[in-house]
Amino acid sequence: MARRERVMRMSVEQPLWRALTAYRVLTMLYAVGLFATAHDEFARPWVAVAYFAVLGVWTLATLPRVANAAGCTKRFLTADLTIAIAGILLTPVADAHERVQAGGPTLPSIWTAGSVLAFAIKGGWRWAALASSLVAAANLVERGSPARDTVHNVILVCIASIAIGYVVEVARASERTLARALEIEAATRERERLARDIHDSVLQVLAMVQRRGAVIGGEAAELGRMAGEQEVALRTLVSGGLVPVSRVSEDAAEGALVRAVEEGPDEEEPAGGPVDLRALLAPYAGARVSLAEPGAPVRLAPVAAREVAAAVGAALDNVRKHAGEQARAWILVEDEPDEVIVTVRDDGPGIPEGRLAQAEGEGRLGVALSIRGRLRDLGGSAELISVPGQGTEVELKVPKDVKDPRGKAERR
Repeated sequence: MARRERVMRMSVEQPLWRALTAYRVLTMLYAVGLFATAHDEFARPWVAVAYFAVLGVWTLATLPRVANAAGCTKRFLTADLTIAIAGILLTPVADAHERVQAGGPTLPSIWTAGSVLAFAIKGGWRWAALASSLVAAANLVERGSPARDTVHNVILVCIASIAIGYVVEVARASERTLARALEIEAATRERERLARDIHDSVLQVLAMVQRRGAVIGGEAAELGRMAGEQEVALRTLVSGGLVPVSRVSEDAAEGALVRAVEEGPDEEEPAGGPVDLRALLAPYAGARVSLAEPGAPVRLAPVAAREVAAAVGAALDNVRKHAGEQARAWILVEDEPDEVIVTVRDDGPGIPEGRLAQAEGEGRLGVALSIRGRLRDLGGSAELISVPGQGTEVELKVPKDVKDPRGKAERR
């Protein structure tokens, strides 16, 4: 199977940027509408017209800037807040003094909140507190005194922006935690796959060299001892493994990066239809291994058939290793309507109670990964029944509707 690295960027605040973009356009139109309905009452309406011309051009021209965190730089945020504060301070120049004292709206009106919210989404609650404080000071200068309605509006903007900024910071922390969890899961699955492959090949060979070396003796015994040491070291490595650190972008507002290894078909292996499981199990039959199968093809998706056959091979390896070369084994294949059941039974001495848990603790993961792990990834199950003195039976069940480990369903 070919493997490729898939990179995903997680950004929980991206919907907030989209909402802010719409908010800026709507509030710009609202501010212009307020002026249009009361322009006769303005002392210098041409000042307001000039300001709204700048505000309209700025709002529409900077829509791509507020569409994501990358475009919303510190320089842009400073310029945006400057335009909002300039509009507040120009209000007494453009509007009548009586309207200002009566609590009339400022020129940018609630468009100013959009500038403050951009600070909150980009930099969190501290940036929001700074921007809202500057807006509060501008409002107090515009009114000339801390009137009740002015203080009320200022406090409302401060609380709302700081709360949103805090929520964004918490969301980013959760995002990084989730990214880390996803990477750990992906790395664990890849480590288990590698451990299965190593167990099916390298570890089996090292164990065989150790046993044969001890029997032959002499220099071969020393070679077997070294093979045994390498087997222990390799088992420790694949059972522990290393999990990479999450890739989080330098700018936390851009979101966390998650890298996962995905399986895909090899270039030389065309994606085909279902295969007959019997053909993959036939090579295991021999003088001491009997294969009983249905008379009709047992069709499974290619991924499922290969993994089931590999699990059967791992079970037979365990028979040879623990029951001896002279032990007999039987493979029974049952084709049920919704699932395929493969049973591997031997006439060996069986497995003492608690031995499997002890083996996993020692890094011997043949049953845990090569058998159970494979079936678990396919959505199936593997049950092991063993009675000391009466042999061992491994029952493998895999559904015919196999959920591909790559995330796609394979249906025959």
